[in-house]
Amino acid sequence: MRRAPFIAFLRVDEPEALDSLILVGIPAYNEEASIAKVIVLARQFADKVVVCDDGSKDLTGKIAESLGAEVIVHESNIGYGAALRELFDKARETDADVLVTLDADGQHDPAFIPQLVSAIQAGVDVAIGSRLIGSASFAGSARRKLGVRMISKATDVSTDQGIRDAQSGFRAYGKRAIAALRPAEMGMGASVEILMKSAELGLRVTEVPVDINYGGARGPRMNPIMHGADVLASLIKQVSLRHPLLFYGGIGACMLLVGFLFGLWTLVIYAQEGRVVTNIALISLSTLLLGVFSVFTGIILFTVVTAVRGR
Repeated sequence: MRRAPFIAFLRVDEPEALDSLILVGIPAYNEEASIAKVIVLARQFADKVVVCDDGSKDLTGKIAESLGAEVIVHESNIGYGAALRELFDKARETDADVLVTLDADGQHDPAFIPQLVSAIQAGVDVAIGSRLIGSASFAGSARRKLGVRMISKATDVSTDQGIRDAQSGFRAYGKRAIAALRPAEMGMGASVEILMKSAELGLRVTEVPVDINYGGARGPRMNPIMHGADVLASLIKQVSLRHPLLFYGGIGACMLLVGFLFGLWTLVIYAQEGRVVTNIALISLSTLLLGVFSVFTGIILFTVVTAVRGR
């Protein structure tokens, strides 16, 4: 039975006073045209702004530093997930009560930071600025909306959290989440990895409607198809690591069934015509071997993962 999400969505019309230590973290890569505006607006709602300059070739880092933000510099472009990991480390180091992450390209309106923080103060661990609930405004292309919905649906099937916008980078994390989460994915798959870890750890997740505007933002750094493939590949990897016996065992069982059916077909042809159809026999043999290999892989990974969790 599908369990209901902790909160379907939360709308805060009159945010509470920000009496917690709020750290705003901004992953950035070649965003000199927009980073200044994002920092200036974010500082109105934060005690500290930290920018992770992920190998920018322009003046992104220098502009951020000149505006009083702390800047973490990567010598080369490592990836969105790597930048998020640095920001989580900084939030733990500064003992922040709330970490808010938002993109550097101007698509996220920092004026919604109080709503996300208020959700954390109301008792949730992760608040997602959602483009797809309530009265949220999502000024994006139809293709982008379709991609967001497809990835979010796939994530929801894996986590059962009822999250409709799993790809939003506009989020707030409370103390429990800051202490427990450290993304391992280097790329865009970190967004779904965080949600899967949150579900595994029993963290309370909610969505807050926010407006998103891509009008002032530059086009995506990555081809949308490659972006989606990267996220889905990360999702599959996370599922396989969290449920190895089900994942690899399920694949193995399907292959064994296919191999058995092709083997049966081979025997029927041999009984009727006295000959072996090589192609059918090879398909049967190869799928049977792959099925056995997949099942044993699931068993081995399940044993390893169980041992690691036990420690």
